[in-house]
Order: sequence, then C-alpha cells, then structure tokens
Amino acid sequence: MVSTIEMYEQKDDLELEIQLKRNLNTDKLVHIILFLCASLATLIVFFIILFLFTNAGNFFRVIKIEDFLFEEEWLPTNEDDPKFGAYNIIAGTLLVTFGSLIISVPLGILTAVFIAEIAPPKISKFLKSALEILSGIPSVVFGFFGIIILNVWIKEVLGAPQGATWLSGSLILAVMALPTIVSVSEDAISSVPMHYREASLAMGATKWQTISKVILPAAISGITAAVILGMGRALGE
Repeated sequence: MVSTIEMYEQKDDLELEIQLKRNLNTDKLVHIILFLCASLATLIVFFIILFLFTNAGNFFRVIKIEDFLFEEEWLPTNEDDPKFGAYNIIAGTLLVTFGSLIISVPLGILTAVFIAEIAPPKISKFLKSALEILSGIPSVVFGFFGIIILNVWIKEVLGAPQGATWLSGSLILAVMALPTIVSVSEDAISSVPMHYREASLAMGATKWQTISKVILPAAISGITAAVILGMGRALGE
C-alpha cells in the first residue's frame, strides 16, 4: 500500500516537474519574441532618424540653417531662385498649437473634474460616450467644418480679411485634442485613492477645496501626460 502511494506521489511530482519545464520554456519563448519585437521597433525608429539626418545633412550643405529657420519665403519649385525659408511654417505651427492648448487644456481638465467628481453616474456615462464619438471623427471632417463654417463666421463676425487664420486653426485643433485630454485626465483623477477624499472631507474641507488642493495635485502626473498627448495630437494635425 505504501509503495503504491509513493508511486503515485512520484508520478505527480514528475508531471509537475514536466509542467514547470513547459511553463519555463513558454516564458523564455515569449521573452525572446517580445525582445525581438522591441528590437525591431527600435531599429525601425533608428533607421528613420538616420535617414532624416542623412538627407537633412545633404540639404543643409546647400542651404544655410539660419536661412532655413529665419527666411519667410518658401518657393522650392522656383527654378530661377528657389527659396527654402520655413520661418512662417514653423511659427504658424507653434502659434496654432499653443493657441489650441490655451483653449483645450483648461476646458479639458475642468470637464474631466466634472465627469470624475461632480456629475451623476448617468451624465458621466453620457459624456464619456460623447467624447469617444468625438475622438472617432476623422480629421478631414473637422477640416471641412473649419473651411465651410468656421472660416466664414470669423470673417463675417470678427471682420478679418480672410477666415483662414490662426484662430480658426486653434479652435479646430482644440476640439480635436479635447477628447484625449479629458479621457486621460479623467482616468488620472479617478485613480486617486478614495481615502484622500475622505481624509480631506473629514478635516472640514469643502468639495472644491478637496478637488483643488488634494485630488488635482495627486493626479498631476496623469494630467501632465494628458496635456502632452493633446499637444502631440495638435502638432500631428
């Protein structure tokens, strides 16, 4: 009887050892695959950067970098006297991007606070769904809306010589960056531990004091990430 029990125990130990070896081999295989994927992605980025710097080096051997940065004319197809001044392009991009951030960052953070801390569950769920729909709208739709409606409105109401200004671009990009900022900020605010809120309220702080003095400082890293992602969306568009 004892020998039979020992035999079964040895069999179970052997099966367990085989299973552990299989798991270890599977883990090693997964690690190798993940390492190869990460290495491939890194190599792709490296070669993209190398390609850009190589071609940029050839370009700046002909065109001075100060002319490229500070000249205002961009006429690369002019056969007689081509111009490669990117000042207006760079300045316009930065102006429109920071203009959109001035609009979208305060609005996005306040909206995230409302969704996470103030709104009833039904309204919060509705707003989240609306933001997801807004984030799924293609960029060309926003651009079409800006050209057809917003540009005309700016020209007629503000008396601008033309509607295609940095203001219209900033407004459109602010709307496009808003879902990203709200979504990431709301996740950061919701992840703040509940005992932070309870401790603040127990000390006699009001709801707004708890939000402004406790919750937002605790979620500042996530909110910063939201702003950076929103800026990336604006720059990319």
